[in-house]
Amino acid sequence: MLSREELKQIAKMQGGGAYFVSLYLNVNPITNAKGDYIIHVKNMIKNTIEGLDRATSKKVKGDLDKIDSYVLGNKREFKKGLAILSSKERNFWREFHLSVTVKNEVIVDRTPHIKPLLDILDNYQRYAILLVGRESARLFIIHLCEIEEYTEVHTADVPGRHKKGGWFALSEKSYERHIDYHVGLHLKDVLKQLDSFLSHEYVGRLIIGGSEEAVTKVRAMLPQTVADKVIGTFQAEMYAKSNEILEKAQPVLQAFEKKKEAETVDKLLTGALKNENGVIGIEDVLNALQEGRIMRLVFLEDYKQSGLICRNCGYLTVQHISICPYCKDEMQKVNYIVDLAAQKAVEHGAFVEIISENKKLQDSGSIGAFLRF
Repeated sequence: MLSREELKQIAKMQGGGAYFVSLYLNVNPITNAKGDYIIHVKNMIKNTIEGLDRATSKKVKGDLDKIDSYVLGNKREFKKGLAILSSKERNFWREFHLSVTVKNEVIVDRTPHIKPLLDILDNYQRYAILLVGRESARLFIIHLCEIEEYTEVHTADVPGRHKKGGWFALSEKSYERHIDYHVGLHLKDVLKQLDSFLSHEYVGRLIIGGSEEAVTKVRAMLPQTVADKVIGTFQAEMYAKSNEILEKAQPVLQAFEKKKEAETVDKLLTGALKNENGVIGIEDVLNALQEGRIMRLVFLEDYKQSGLICRNCGYLTVQHISICPYCKDEMQKVNYIVDLAAQKAVEHGAFVEIISENKKLQDSGSIGAFLRF
């Protein structure tokens, strides 16, 4: 899974005169139905080689050949975006299969080009899950619909519950206080790990799972800064597998995302209505896109629209024209102009937000955008 800590380590890989090749490729099956990305990557590699001096080209040829072979032979693994960072000189290779599209580019430099990956971390919400029990706890990250276990905290000396008398001939109430004391120490250790986890991983939202008793106890102990990040809770066993944890957390995630989506749409429609850096409807969105004004593109997940594209300059429109008004090349019909608009927005540095469902947005044309100016 994509993580800021890994990117920090990658960013430190420089010096020694070695070159790195960084590939970012849109492999979205909707916009690459015929495997067009294979042609794109070959053209990008060819153009990259032509733009390098002979010495540099010789050093990175092995990287470019390896990338070419990988893209050709591993298409079954692809999602929507692919990032590859390679340096044969440093015996280094990293690949990232992304659930979001990226701008097509090949960068050859003395350091890995990681800015697009950092942008994804910044623009797409990361969630943390704390699964807590009386003597154990587990921490997870959810990002781009994937879950990864981060660490586990285990306190071995938390005593179990016994009948009256208990160990050391303590009274039942004394024994219960004895247990609560050790549970409290365990939870303090958990919260210490949680605080470090949240600060290092730049996680903005937290979901707490476990038994009802454990969840109640840990919530009561949270500092306000952490409590403000909690968006919900669920019940689960400590030994549950990661995919089971994700399934349990999904209703909480969906409810929160739906609330945030509704807020986004309301803000967009208000801005567009007041003509305050907002537009709605496919035609106005494409016009703003052509002018490079889109800061954040918003559209419904199931919104489909046909239109026209100029294969020469990339101009997009839903108007019935045969000649591109910008470069005078021939316009071609496409059935996935929304996906092409999203890709172009990414290339312009815009954030793309896909809304699962929203009646207000649907009634307003199913697509809109926040503008830079």
